[in-house]
Amino acid sequence: MLKQRIITALWLLPLALAGFFWLDGGWFALFIGAVISLGAWEWAQLAGFSAQAQRVAYAALVAVLAYGLYLLPGLAPWLLLLGVLWWLVATLLVLGYPASSRYWNSGVSRLLIGLLILLPAWQGLQLFKQWPLANWLILAVMVLVWGADIGAYFAGRAFGKRKLAPAVSPGKSWEGVYGGLAAALLICLGTALYRHWSLSETLLALAGTALVVFSSVVGDLTESMFKRQSGVKDSSNLLPGHGGVLDRIDSLTAAIPVFAALLWLAGWGVL
Repeated sequence: MLKQRIITALWLLPLALAGFFWLDGGWFALFIGAVISLGAWEWAQLAGFSAQAQRVAYAALVAVLAYGLYLLPGLAPWLLLLGVLWWLVATLLVLGYPASSRYWNSGVSRLLIGLLILLPAWQGLQLFKQWPLANWLILAVMVLVWGADIGAYFAGRAFGKRKLAPAVSPGKSWEGVYGGLAAALLICLGTALYRHWSLSETLLALAGTALVVFSSVVGDLTESMFKRQSGVKDSSNLLPGHGGVLDRIDSLTAAIPVFAALLWLAGWGVL
């Protein structure tokens, strides 16, 4: 398993980095569209639609909607708002699981939720490419999420006792969340010192970082909740040794729209 994970990472990482940071304009939109379409193909199965034709049809729908959003950039703020609202609702659903499943257990509800998860994340990445610092914004949200994941892993292993959401993901602990948050805050503070931010800018950035980290945790738990309800371990086997596309981007699907919305509120939202 470890050998397979390493082999997959050796070709996946360069491909992902090239797509995220070297492509621009329509090519970047197409690349991200391909990623979320693969995620949609996986999500259809989590929604209870296992037939290949159904899964492909849902992936095609997501691709068409993403193309429509590309042609209508004025919808971006509304889609980000919808995405943020969804993740607030998702927090309540995760906390209330399994009782909360009665609100979303139908196939249609799950398909609609898939749109709320995938399309705002696509939109957020599109906006990052158009705003000042462009690729640095993409790198920033990824580093924060990855840093939080690493911090959570080590803190959870060393100190984890209190279960975060045992009905959804028994292995996660509150101590892990705190460790991940601490790691992300340190990254933010280091950036603030390097870029000579004022005290007020630093405090706002730290608050924003905390929101992004907590949203990433909700993103992770949300996919875990749907996988548990569907009785599967991984979203697919597209990435040998790593599971599926959704397994790799679940935290980012929540962190990206929240990060984009915070930047928009800070005055970056100029198309």
